[in-house]
Amino acid sequence: RSSTPASSGPMAARGSSSAVPSPGWSEHLPMSPVEGCPTVFQAICSLPPGIYQYKFNVDGQWRHDEGQPTITGEYGVVNTLYLTREFDHINTVLSPTTPGSRMDVDNDSFQRMGSLSDGALQEGSPRISESAIQISRCRVAEYLNAHTGYDLLPDSGKVIALDINLPVKQSFHILHEQGIPVAPLWDSFRGQFVGLLSPLDFILILRELETHGSNLTEEQLETHTISAWKEAKRQTYGRNDGQLRSNQHLVHATPYESLRGIAMKILETGISTVPIIYSSSTDGSFPQLLHLASLSGILKCICRYFKNSTGSLPILNQPVCSIPLGTWVPKIGEPNGHPLAMLRPNTSLSSALNLLVQAGVSSIPIVDDNDSLIDTYSRSDITALAKDKVYTHIRLDEMTIHQALQLGQDANSPFGLFNGQRCQMCLRSDPLLKVMERLANPGVRRVFIVEAGSKRVEGVIS
Repeated sequence: RSSTPASSGPMAARGSSSAVPSPGWSEHLPMSPVEGCPTVFQAICSLPPGIYQYKFNVDGQWRHDEGQPTITGEYGVVNTLYLTREFDHINTVLSPTTPGSRMDVDNDSFQRMGSLSDGALQEGSPRISESAIQISRCRVAEYLNAHTGYDLLPDSGKVIALDINLPVKQSFHILHEQGIPVAPLWDSFRGQFVGLLSPLDFILILRELETHGSNLTEEQLETHTISAWKEAKRQTYGRNDGQLRSNQHLVHATPYESLRGIAMKILETGISTVPIIYSSSTDGSFPQLLHLASLSGILKCICRYFKNSTGSLPILNQPVCSIPLGTWVPKIGEPNGHPLAMLRPNTSLSSALNLLVQAGVSSIPIVDDNDSLIDTYSRSDITALAKDKVYTHIRLDEMTIHQALQLGQDANSPFGLFNGQRCQMCLRSDPLLKVMERLANPGVRRVFIVEAGSKRVEGVIS
């Protein structure tokens, strides 16, 4: 199966199951547009193992793909394809724009000749073609546009909201006890959901408490309400966290909105969670909080839909190293390489929180002196300090990350854990579907790419 961004025309092929190809073109294969991607054309054929040559006829002109292995002969420059084993069905796109890539087919039936070293990816990693990515994007977009927020709703469950008149201290204790990272805020006077309370709020409050000349004391924190804190936060930091100015409304979604629309709200606003709210009234009165939508929930829907038909989504079985995805540790001498943020176990909690806020990330890997992954520290881990008022008798610059994580080890909350593991890891050779399934688990915001054996951190995928 081959695809090309050509406008129209057939593909000519010739070949043999022996090492010497037979002369002459064996057949002309008409190419048809891929469903949902009218600018991508494909041809499907069944071939025994051997060496093949092919060329494209685009609008009456013979062309070859400059990005693929080629040879020059009596038919000019032609592309070559080497099939190593028998196969029954081909379930993915063989793209003519990816030299040296390992094709994603049943039982790894194919292997193409050549190699690629691309600075945008990892050295020696074959890169998936742009046409395969485009096909996958088209099909995911079709799915997201055709499904709504109702698909995100669980069969059963609970959603916790907090009244804005609750004390901040009590609110974070609730977050810790319930094992949830974020809670919508309810204004009983206005009869509306007006914002979100997140671990970032607690981080900023703790930093405020340790700031010399702070207007917020530990005693005041006992009675300081969420409403008062949010107002002070807007004046000090200019942050809104999903809530716009007082004359506007909370960023939310309805169950009728498409999954694409919900995903775009999350991405464009930079917030981790969008409440799904339903109201039978045209003016939005008497709202009902149905669910907290996140990208992990949307990923879960995508995985569930395409898991048993990965052939329709070529990118899913590709190794993550072959896809322009994630943030990778820069190679030595790599131009414009930005180092990946990492922490040591003895790093102060104060430094870790500053890095989380400044880098704008939800979690940072904790590594040893060899950069091997030990653990991870996330924004949501900060709520462990609310337990037994730990925050009242520690200093952030005197507590280490290791000590801070020990505080939450006996927590009952399953949030952030997956099969008993805090750290979600993958190898560069793992297929994208495997990584997506891990990211689709509630509470998992990052998967760390590690080297086999040493667990040395090579990158991170969010």
